Amino acid sequence: MGNVYFKAVDSYSNTEGISLAAKTLLAKLVHDEGIELEKFVPLKVTFGEKGNRTFIKPDNFTGVLEYLKEQDVESAYIETNVLYKGERTTNESHIRLAHEHGFNSLPIIIADGDHGENYENVEINKKNFKSCKIGKEIVNKKQIIVLSHFKGHLLAGFGGAIKQLAMGCASRGGKLAQHSNSIPNINSLKCKSCGACVRNCPENAIVMTRKAKIDKDKCVGCASCMTVCPSHAITHSFRASLTKNFFERLAEYAYAASKDKNNIYISFAFNITRGCDCEGHSMKPFVNDLGVFASSDPVAIDMACLDMLNKNNGRKVFRRGRHTLDYAEKIGLGSKDYKLVTVE
Repeated sequence: MGNVYFKAVDSYSNTEGISLAAKTLLAKLVHDEGIELEKFVPLKVTFGEKGNRTFIKPDNFTGVLEYLKEQDVESAYIETNVLYKGERTTNESHIRLAHEHGFNSLPIIIADGDHGENYENVEINKKNFKSCKIGKEIVNKKQIIVLSHFKGHLLAGFGGAIKQLAMGCASRGGKLAQHSNSIPNINSLKCKSCGACVRNCPENAIVMTRKAKIDKDKCVGCASCMTVCPSHAITHSFRASLTKNFFERLAEYAYAASKDKNNIYISFAFNITRGCDCEGHSMKPFVNDLGVFASSDPVAIDMACLDMLNKNNGRKVFRRGRHTLDYAEKIGLGSKDYKLVTVE
């Protein structure tokens, strides 16, 4: 059973309070669990896609940076390029967007190179993968502080520490492997034949006749078409993903990304939208803000976020992602059992 430390902050507008909460929890976690910090500890973040407004902005990480500086620990922001077409597809445009979104206080490392070519195969010998393609600069680090935005995700159900490890640390080839066979469906009655999905498909797997049509032999299931469709005509086939063990593949990649590391996980449960920060448009939160969580266990911290979200809102949300937690525990990534330590 792992500890999950929590400090309530009831509004994302309270930037100073969020920053202080993150610093306080990080210091307590390190002290209480006797964690030794490396001399260089990068921060795994997501910079948010262009047009997105609800990603966690870097001002909220100021407290974490202050604490590391007080401990004489050097740092950098670290991230990998995305699978779909957009501003975060290549190194140069990705870094440019990060700067536009305010990530200017630390150097930026794109861990898998310019186009996802810089990776290492991490051996795990699990059910779905014998090895996983993880960004080389992530593999080479002994310790990472994983800063996650807890929110929804079209395919994974929700995004938190495990998704930040799995999709966030995988190279382009690794992302392809996780998404494999998660093929969306196009509702021809809703399709307006605008061509947005055709233009944004990284594998040229969509053709336009009278309506858009997906070539299932070419589709890699990256879901970029779903995020760009203005008519919401493209939906995810949950049954297909479940059959093809999408959630298990996600957990196995998270296992690979954290293998042999003494990581720290801090999750920010604010701006909780149904969609992900990779969606390049404005979204509205659909539940109340919660606060900041910290743990050394990625499964426990995701479980704690889900439990508190359900308790505070009186209903279960993000049901689909729970299979990921079950399987992650099974393969030894972490434990769903945890002790919540509330910090005043």
